[in-house]
Amino acid sequence: MNKLQIRTSHPKAIWKVKTVLGEGTLWAPSQNSIFFVDIKKKKIFILNTKTKKKKIFKVNKEIGFLSHIKESIFLLGLKSELRIVNLKNKRIIFSIKIEPKLINNRINDGKTDSVGRLWFGTMDNLERKKSSGSLYCLDNSLKLHKIDSKYYITNGPAFLNKHNFYHTDSRRRIIYKIKINSKFQIIKKSIFIKFSRKEGFPDGMTVDVNDNLWVCHYNGASISVYNLKGSKIHQIYLPVKNVTNCTFGGSKNDELFISTARKDMSAKELKKCPLSGSLFKVKTNMKGTKTTSFKILSSVF
Repeated sequence: MNKLQIRTSHPKAIWKVKTVLGEGTLWAPSQNSIFFVDIKKKKIFILNTKTKKKKIFKVNKEIGFLSHIKESIFLLGLKSELRIVNLKNKRIIFSIKIEPKLINNRINDGKTDSVGRLWFGTMDNLERKKSSGSLYCLDNSLKLHKIDSKYYITNGPAFLNKHNFYHTDSRRRIIYKIKINSKFQIIKKSIFIKFSRKEGFPDGMTVDVNDNLWVCHYNGASISVYNLKGSKIHQIYLPVKNVTNCTFGGSKNDELFISTARKDMSAKELKKCPLSGSLFKVKTNMKGTKTTSFKILSSVF
């Protein structure tokens, strides 16, 4: 199975939405829907792939990602807050402030791991050369753990299992491979991939069932796939400059959904790449690892 050659279809724009900074792709199997956000426009987008119905929710802060809990209840990664909310009636169920003293920081990318814990990173919202970003984990008891620090722009994470995962510092163009123990302490951290300048910046990423890593290139117009040894084994080119985030989904979990961004693009570049900011879909012969909901212990609420 590991020697299966990856095949992918031509990317198709399935929602020409013109996000400024599209991010946070999330497949919710129980809803047959792909979710993504526009960080700067403070919006959540939902596309039901069966009914083709589209919904847009506005929130009151910049939003980096969302994670599904159950039914219409989601966990939102907002500028300086993790918020559990019922999207149907907008009721806030739980809120925890993140880095309240770092007023220029915001939450960026986040994903749940195989046991339903939430991992997310922070960064300097003004994108200065300031390594004020950190990596956190919110466990199943809603306890927050600070895992790592000194990041410029956090991105990823993507998980091999509950102890091993990838995490990125986009400004440094480095994807790290990290191993933690059961006490949330890093016991090994190494450079897995370092992008060259011409490749752009590593952004959001996901893992398939063969443990290959699919990485979006911001300012690099593509997605690269790396095996466990860090060798590039496949590449997908997109008709946009900034490819930001990707996740597997669909009824067979063999479709790749991809968010993109119009941020920092000139009028000339936008004219050349009019689909920038759209949500794309690529069909593959690979399956992604199953999306895990954020799991809360029943004793918490």
